[in-house]
Order: sequence, then C-alpha cells, then structure tokens
Amino acid sequence: MLLQGKVVIVSGIGPGLGQELALEAAKQGASVAMCARTQSKLDDAEAAIAELGLGTQVLKIATDISDRNQCATLVEQTISRFGRIDVLFNSAYNPGEFGPIESANLDSWRAAMDVNLFGTMALTLETIPQMKKQGGGAIVMINTMVTRKPLHTQGGYGASKAALASAASHLALELGAYNIRVNSAYMGWMWGPAVEGYLQMNADAGGPSVEQQVAAVSKNIPIGHIPDDADCAKAAIFLGSDYACAVTGAALDVNGGEYLPH
Repeated sequence: MLLQGKVVIVSGIGPGLGQELALEAAKQGASVAMCARTQSKLDDAEAAIAELGLGTQVLKIATDISDRNQCATLVEQTISRFGRIDVLFNSAYNPGEFGPIESANLDSWRAAMDVNLFGTMALTLETIPQMKKQGGGAIVMINTMVTRKPLHTQGGYGASKAALASAASHLALELGAYNIRVNSAYMGWMWGPAVEGYLQMNADAGGPSVEQQVAAVSKNIPIGHIPDDADCAKAAIFLGSDYACAVTGAALDVNGGEYLPH
C-alpha cells in the first residue's frame, strides 16, 4: 500500500475529489485527518471510510482554511492525535463566479483567491514546521487544467490557481533541502458531483443537454471519456507517496490527455 503507516491531511472534503482523496488514502493504509467548512461533509466522508472496513484512524475538524488560526488548530490537533504529518493534500477550492472577465465581479475573484491561494498557503505554512521537525514530507497541490488550457467563463478561478502554481514551484525550490517535496496535480474534467452540477447548470440555462455536453467534452479527450474523480485522486496519491520520492516541483497533468504539454 502506497501510504502504509503515513499520516495525511486532506483539505476540501466534500462530494467529489476531496472525499475520493480521503478514501484512496485510507485504502492505501494512511491515517486521515480531514477538513472542510461543513461538518456534514466530514461526517459523510468518515462514514464512507468506515464502510471500507479497514479500521482507518480518522480525525475530522471543521475548518475554513482562509482563516489561518483555524489552519493552525487543524495542524495542532493532527499532531496531537497522530504525532506527525507525512502528506498534505491541498484540495480545498472556491471556483468563484462564472462569467467573462470583462464583466467580472472582482469581489468573487478575491473570495476565490482567499481560498485557492491564501488559504492553501496558510494551511501549507502551518504544516511545514512539523515536516521539517520530522525530517521530511510531501505536499500535493490540486491545481486545474484551466491554468493550462483556458476555459470560457473560468478566468477568475484560473487566475487564482495560476498564482498557486507559481507558489508551489518556489516552495519546491525552497523546501527540497529539508526533504519536503512539493508537487501539483492539474485536474481536467472529472466525472463527479462538481462536473455533473456544472453541466446541469449549463443545461438549465438553455444550453445543450448534459448528454450533449459530455459527448462534446469527451471528443477532445484521447482516452474517449471524462475520467472518474476517484481515478484522478489516485494520481495525487502517487505524488504524495514514496513512489514519487525523486519528484518535486512537478506538474502532473491528470486529464485523459486533453492537454498535452510539449
């Protein structure tokens, strides 16, 4: 198992990638500390992990990562419960409002930045001292294909994640000497609650049906379908595992081949 005996923190727990990261970490042998703003989402994730029947140790703490004091509490309680933090999966995000940039609500952009950049960095900065103390660790930033392949109406979200990408690269440079790896997984379309809701919103606004949108998106993906969010989570788990011990500062594209860097 890739994370046997490890302690991980997963932010942004909820239906979709956040919960799938927590589930896959549990399957791979980790003890899991989870955070989200909504307690019910944490309860649902805990129940899903329990259903695996693996006896996984779980810590769940309602946390707004845009509040650094709450990030500090999460880290302190994780250390108190488990004694260490081996991997931080930064999955929390705020997509902001969708729309063209020329009519953007910049307050929405700031709200997205507060979570996607500043909140993620707050949790990361609170975690780093423990990783230094124990001799190393891994930080995995969940980023988005939108920063590589712009998507109409998602400029604010893309801008916030592009800023995070730069911060991750600089962190990898700075933390390598402490055996702390920092990598990013750039997620494309993922079949799960978030994408289903987005496509349904478009359909309800008078656009093509969900089925038509899925077909249009899938045409641009070499593997021929929208990857499931559980499968995408596995790529991030790899980056957090010792199998990626020689990898830092990497940008792993997890999109079925829709974006092919060259």
